[in-house]
Amino acid sequence: MFDALRKGFGLTFRAMFRPSVTTEYPEVKRDVAPRFHGRHVLNRWPDGLEKCVGCELCAWACPADAIYVRGADNAPEARYSPGERYAADYQINYLRCIFCGLCIEACPTRALTMTHEYELSADARDDFIFTKQQLLAPLPQGAEPPPHTDAEIAARDMTYYKGHVAQNPLAHSHDEGAAPQEHGDPATTDLLGGGTEPPHDSPDHDGGAWR
Repeated sequence: MFDALRKGFGLTFRAMFRPSVTTEYPEVKRDVAPRFHGRHVLNRWPDGLEKCVGCELCAWACPADAIYVRGADNAPEARYSPGERYAADYQINYLRCIFCGLCIEACPTRALTMTHEYELSADARDDFIFTKQQLLAPLPQGAEPPPHTDAEIAARDMTYYKGHVAQNPLAHSHDEGAAPQEHGDPATTDLLGGGTEPPHDSPDHDGGAWR
């Protein structure tokens, strides 16, 4: 009995003299782990095209059914991604998301990654449904927002996914050992807006999958 009390009170007294580890949040923020899973970001190519090809694999892999993707076909005069398709609508419900990272593992084009942003708060439930406009990474310097035309893309002589898939999605070379191409570090990407307010004037917001 005495030995148990000695061990218990000994731990308490040792903790009393340890330096404080309190962080004065939000004025001071602690650095998170390098592989920390924060809010998502939809990456772009250096010319502004979206990496997402609307394959919906992230939605299928999500164990919480928190992701909704509606794919659409690209057109020669209006191209949003280098592939055949792009995400016409993309939503993540952060009331359901468990930040497991399975969605980014399933993404074949490294379009969806997770940042170190963890400050997610709102006054209404609808504000936790992030739309494509909120999730898209900012345009790289000098890039033009999509849609682009096939003629504009061909003039750049740029390769996507280790092949010229922007001009002919079915005739591209595939490199098994190639590392995914990135534009910047997704963990430190400056996110658009900085808030959680959905763009209510967006045509994709009203009548979406989570309404």
